Amino acid sequence: MEEKNVSMFGRWGEPKTVLAFVALMLVGAIVITALVRERIVDPEKNQVTVTGEGKVIYQPDIATVTLGVQIDKAPTAESALNQLNEKISQVVASVEGSGVPRENIKTQNYSVYPQYDYKDGTSELSGYNASQQLSIKVENIQEDKYAVSKVISEAGKAGTNQVNGISFDVSSVSDLRQQARILAVADAQAKAAELSQVTGTRLGKIVGWYENVVGSPEPRPVYGLGIGGAVKEASVADVPTGTQEIVVEMGLNYEVK
Repeated sequence: MEEKNVSMFGRWGEPKTVLAFVALMLVGAIVITALVRERIVDPEKNQVTVTGEGKVIYQPDIATVTLGVQIDKAPTAESALNQLNEKISQVVASVEGSGVPRENIKTQNYSVYPQYDYKDGTSELSGYNASQQLSIKVENIQEDKYAVSKVISEAGKAGTNQVNGISFDVSSVSDLRQQARILAVADAQAKAAELSQVTGTRLGKIVGWYENVVGSPEPRPVYGLGIGGAVKEASVADVPTGTQEIVVEMGLNYEVK
């Protein structure tokens, strides 16, 4: 009598047998994945995050002045560009003469475009405008409190008719951030010790952390220098930098024993 080798899934090779086998493997994989995931996630249930803040106050030692030249209603585009190039060359030479190295002077914006005047519902070409903006980096401003004003004054005498603003920065920003980071970690550790004492919880080693830089240098506008002739008439005066701050937040993840 011929023996029949039939399993609980039917004959091997039949479609329903193959499908049943695949289903069994998928169920097994899901169970194994769930167990592994539980082992990975479970320790995180015994952690606490404590946040600390570190603040460092500083005086900027770098100023970036943005100024430029605007040419209005030149008869041709070529004429507008020629006038602009002549004025900008004079401005750059004057700024260099005030002590700013050439590598600290760069073009930020450059444009030439037609100017139209509208009258009685129609537009007429009235000329061509051209403009160029320069970004000028002035260093060591704490050593010479008139350095920024000198640059603006000399540029105005040479033909600058636009002063768009000043932004302040510091050359040692990475060192200041490190100082703020150290203060933030110390603050978080002190809070963790206090939290442990108040709650009666034993905290273990630090198992993770995050950092967030809150404070950073911000642009500061220039007031009272005006445009056009007002720039030429501006006297050399002190431009106060004030103080700024860098704030760093550090979150420390502690293991709870």
